[in-house]
Amino acid sequence: MTETLLQVQQLSKSFGARRAVDAVSFDVQRGQTLGLIGPNGAGKSTTVSMICGLLRPDAGAVVLGGAVVGQGNSEVKRLLGLVPQELALFDDLSARENLRIFGALYGLHGSALKRRCDAALDQVNLADRAKDLVNTFSGGMKRRLNIAAALLHDPQLLILDEPTVGVDPQSRNAIFESLETLKRQGLSLIYTSHYMEEVERLADHIVVIDHGKVIADETPAALYLRLPTAAALHVELERAIPAAALQLLQARPDVAAVVVAAHSLDIALRRNADALAVLEWLSAQGLRPVYFSTTQTRLEEVFLTLTGRTLRD
Repeated sequence: MTETLLQVQQLSKSFGARRAVDAVSFDVQRGQTLGLIGPNGAGKSTTVSMICGLLRPDAGAVVLGGAVVGQGNSEVKRLLGLVPQELALFDDLSARENLRIFGALYGLHGSALKRRCDAALDQVNLADRAKDLVNTFSGGMKRRLNIAAALLHDPQLLILDEPTVGVDPQSRNAIFESLETLKRQGLSLIYTSHYMEEVERLADHIVVIDHGKVIADETPAALYLRLPTAAALHVELERAIPAAALQLLQARPDVAAVVVAAHSLDIALRRNADALAVLEWLSAQGLRPVYFSTTQTRLEEVFLTLTGRTLRD
């Protein structure tokens, strides 16, 4: 049975007349990676700030490791590490010197601080650049050092707020490899991002916030079931499909919709596994496919369905 590490209980926060966060609740289990997503202005950053004790909620509570997270210095805050969206580094110091400063803030010193600096640099693949000044680092390397700083005190929960903003694909992949290693080691993660493919790759549970409210709190598989179709099958045929065969295809229980264009079909499927049965059925009707491809429902489509397609500021 899994153990609950973090409980977010009915958090609310207003700024003047604007309700930024409205009774937000969710849990994070030990070893779980939770993706926290939502449109701009949905309340994600405000929620993260309250979880970390950086912002006082108007109502509700945050319980971490069985203790309430409050304002000021609190021992329970040592259980979490925060990787902020904005870089928190000293450019004119080396990577190791940066980590020594952050480690000292957590009361680390001497050989213990050295061990933790070495381990954190190794976790983000920067051990070979430990002596180099941060102002010589690429944007991706700075992001990785930002993560290392949050790992120094060996937290039980790591919160990452848009950790890949402005980095190239290679750096983004390096960050993800580091996070996947931490996940395998049992560290709990909260990951906020606008990149749906990142959340799909990393998260095993997803919370969607919109207009300050939780509108979904489910596994990725459960979220996909909110859509009427789970996959799509594109088929190129040797000849156009006859009207009678098209009607039979549309009537199949595993087919949600069919779009016809000349000799091609775009078929919305109830399940990805239904593609083979549909292809076999087409062949049995004398409609031999000369080319086909399948795509699964992506988290981005679920996200747009839940939050709408209207542009947000």
